[in-house]
Amino acid sequence: MNAPIVGILLAAGRSRRFGGDKLLHPLADGTPLVVASARRLQAALTRTLAVVADGEGEVARLLRAEGMPVVVNARAHRGMGGSIACGVQAARDAAGWLIALGDMPYVAPALVRQLAARLAAGADLVAPRCQGRRGHPVGFAARHAPALSRLCDDEGARGLLTTDGASLVTVETDNPGVLMDIDTPEALRAVPVGGGGPARVQG
Repeated sequence: MNAPIVGILLAAGRSRRFGGDKLLHPLADGTPLVVASARRLQAALTRTLAVVADGEGEVARLLRAEGMPVVVNARAHRGMGGSIACGVQAARDAAGWLIALGDMPYVAPALVRQLAARLAAGADLVAPRCQGRRGHPVGFAARHAPALSRLCDDEGARGLLTTDGASLVTVETDNPGVLMDIDTPEALRAVPVGGGGPARVQG
């Protein structure tokens, strides 16, 4: 069997700006934010996992209940880079990884599938673009495993995108969910009903 494209959900943030654990905050339909994000990712990919800060916490419990394996990053408080490294190390047999954020519950599964297909077809780096801005999730081919596994603390993957930007394939979309990260209660209240919903994917 061919190696899969694995979706990695980063769900280990501390929600400093939200004033509480935003990943547990209910959306309009009552679904916890992180669960909605996980379901979108699972609907698109055959294999997913989540990186959490506390393996016994409520976020981990909810994700396991959704059938999503969890990996614990004990240093999650030091930044996103270590969480990316943990996720990649837990899925080293993948053909590539789509790094998704637990606070972005409105990314259309159809778009995630298209990004994964681009990776499977040989793309080196992939990302959606909406309204002229690069969004999430971002995909990396297997050759980036050493660099991703070395990330630590607050060093995210942006440096890789800058260094190898010439090989970045962008997928144009009108799904605004790729830009909607929920950092504050005000941002959540500003989301349109349905979060923009499924969208037409271009490119």
